[in-house]
Amino acid sequence: MSSASAIRLALVGNPNCGKTALFNLLTGSRQKVANYAGVTVERKEGRFHAPSGRHYALLDLPGAYSLHAASLDEAITRDLCRGFYPGEPAPDVIVCVVDATNLRLHLRFALEVRALGKPMVVAVNMMDAARRRGIEVDLVALERELGVPVVPTIAVRRDGAHELIARLDAVTESLHEPRAPLLSGNGALEPEALHAETRRLLSLAVTMPRRTAEIDDALDRWLLHPVVGLLSLAVVMFLIFQAVYAWATPLMDLIDAGTAALGAWAEATLPPGPLNSLIVKGIIAGVGGVIVFLPQILILFAFILALEESGYLPRAAFLLDKLMASAGLSGRSFIPLLSSFACAIPGIMATRSIQDPRDRLATIIVAPLMTCSARLPVYALLIGAFIPQQKVGLFNLQGLVLFALYAAGIASALAVAWVMKKWRRDKNEHVLLLELPSYRFPHPRDLALGLWERAAIFLKRVGGIILALTVLLWVLLYFPNGGGDVTQSFAGHIGRAMTAVFSPIGFNWQICIALIPGLAAREVAVSSLATVYALSAADDAAAAQALAPLITHDWSLATALSLLVWYIYAPQCISTLATIKRETQSWKQVGMSAGYLFGLAYLASLITYQVAVALGAG
Repeated sequence: MSSASAIRLALVGNPNCGKTALFNLLTGSRQKVANYAGVTVERKEGRFHAPSGRHYALLDLPGAYSLHAASLDEAITRDLCRGFYPGEPAPDVIVCVVDATNLRLHLRFALEVRALGKPMVVAVNMMDAARRRGIEVDLVALERELGVPVVPTIAVRRDGAHELIARLDAVTESLHEPRAPLLSGNGALEPEALHAETRRLLSLAVTMPRRTAEIDDALDRWLLHPVVGLLSLAVVMFLIFQAVYAWATPLMDLIDAGTAALGAWAEATLPPGPLNSLIVKGIIAGVGGVIVFLPQILILFAFILALEESGYLPRAAFLLDKLMASAGLSGRSFIPLLSSFACAIPGIMATRSIQDPRDRLATIIVAPLMTCSARLPVYALLIGAFIPQQKVGLFNLQGLVLFALYAAGIASALAVAWVMKKWRRDKNEHVLLLELPSYRFPHPRDLALGLWERAAIFLKRVGGIILALTVLLWVLLYFPNGGGDVTQSFAGHIGRAMTAVFSPIGFNWQICIALIPGLAAREVAVSSLATVYALSAADDAAAAQALAPLITHDWSLATALSLLVWYIYAPQCISTLATIKRETQSWKQVGMSAGYLFGLAYLASLITYQVAVALGAG
């Protein structure tokens, strides 16, 4: 094989084995993320060069517990490893990552992969955690018994990469040698044979102390306690939302000032006319109104990534299993729902790990009620404009309101799932089987890479769909009267027609206009409002103001509360509905999801607005 051609590596392993950390270590930022053909499972590929001059293409496959697939993710991993997946060439070498602290579980999967008969290297990860627990792994004996190269790694500390690459180079030298697969059928060994061979390997190569994981056990006694554990989880989530406001404010003020300065410079530089209006009141006002919320989004994701890397999230799923089961869900629904706080699309896709089809469908239906990051700019705008920046005891009042909005979405999701449970014919409950990984400190490099990816995705949306819709909205607002009376523009006529439906819940024509592009992307609602009010301003001085003071002057508190409640329930972007269609293969489920969410949003906003007006907030 020519060293100039890329050698295809498949990275496989159980969930929570440190596979992604090893992928990041080897590839750095040289990664490409897409979907596998025909499905919406994420395909992550990276490239790296070895000191030998060889080029490697590394494919990070979905986590799997067995080649006897019980989910779509596991089926993709099985078929791709065997070279049967449509449109994907077979890997030249398989890198199987195992957790040194949990070899009893992970070696079973490694044995299944070895039985495929393909060139293979085993990376024994988290060796530092194993040593801290007193676990001794005889790597020489393990390599001898498995018959494949075995390499120790500590991916989060960037240890073991050079030795792994050297062993890959050695394996690559023998790629031309014919190998016969040891499996037939669906590629799964008999469970009895797997268990027996795993026990034999453990007895020969692994020495366990009498008492393992003392720190983990001590932490779990508290964090998995039915009362203390739930209180700890509530405190963690509460502190996250406090930090979103307390830490982000200085950075947001800096971005806001920069946007205002850029707008003032552009207005003074460009000659008066349509181009000036488009750049200043359309693009800078609209896009700048969204970018200002990037610090809050990154802070939220930093906490989520840290909790995931630390091993706490599966324990949170375990803690919430009983509560979620009473609402018709399972503990496995927790991670897809938590993912929906970032975006409902990957959250809905993550429901493939839920084996019970009833629980999976219920999770898909309620996932849009989780407050995705695209709603955060809307919440931040309205809370910043109408909720005073003051302390309530030790806590920030704005953070308390944000926490209440997230909690309302969660409570509503549980209520909807409970109603769905009552409609079921099959009332049988299913037992939750869940692996609890070892606790570990998140590595700053992996957190930084995760935040970089999220920032890139957000900015790509700002420069793509948000910019395009902002320009389109400016056209509708500027014409046909050249930006004169905005109420007589195309957008003005559309918005005033919509007020017949939305005036009972307190929405004016500007809000109605913002709702339309908001269906494509939630963040666009903020840029749309910024563009509408910039063009509606009576003079240039008013147009140069930030959006928050403009809506504070124009809206009542009742209207702001009504809009906040609307965004708790209203359907997310059209892409979310399209994902529901792909995952359920049912237009009926799409219609039901959109219908009940719009109905809940309108009813809740109506009640909120009318009660607020009655209390004198109108």
